[in-house]
Amino acid sequence: PFILRRLKADVAPDLPARTESILHCELSSDEKNLYEALFASTKKEVLEKLEQGGSVLQALEALLRLRQASCHPALVPGQRANASSKTTLLIDTLDESIALGHRALIFSQWTSYLNLIEPHLKRADISFSRIDGATQNRQALVDAFQKNDGPNCMLISLKAGGTGLTLTAADHIFMMDPWWNPAVEDQAADRAHRIGQKSPVFIHKLIAKDTVE
Repeated sequence: PFILRRLKADVAPDLPARTESILHCELSSDEKNLYEALFASTKKEVLEKLEQGGSVLQALEALLRLRQASCHPALVPGQRANASSKTTLLIDTLDESIALGHRALIFSQWTSYLNLIEPHLKRADISFSRIDGATQNRQALVDAFQKNDGPNCMLISLKAGGTGLTLTAADHIFMMDPWWNPAVEDQAADRAHRIGQKSPVFIHKLIAKDTVE
């Protein structure tokens, strides 16, 4: 069988520009210490599993802790923290973009990370809505966001919001953590960069320096 595939550039040639950028984040000393301690123990664990015939998936599962530590210490089991360097960078960047009249989508693969971001948005007086796997009224939230007086931003879990949503009221997208499959990130970005979008779309990928990210 043959599959005929049309690219978005062919279907919607009049779409505005789409720009991707990397926002590098410098971990604090406490975050670095936690990361380095996890790295040492995880490296040993991964090598042992591979030597014992473990699968690559088992190794990737062990690396999950490093990815979480790169985003927020409180994502690591047994750790507590009120903030993280990456979350601070997000709020600072959001403040600037909202002041210029932009609206944003904030994606993370972990709903627990979205939970940690919410209090910072409230303290910064940034209005927001949220869609994740537990959301029942998705379309109502989408309709409210699409209004001119809708929330400044929307928190979205990558799995729940990767497809099926049209959120062209936003023109800035923040990817809080890199996903294993880049195509999933592209689908998430397409929630804003699709037919109906009138403004250039900026996709910001937040990456912690000197980490597995």
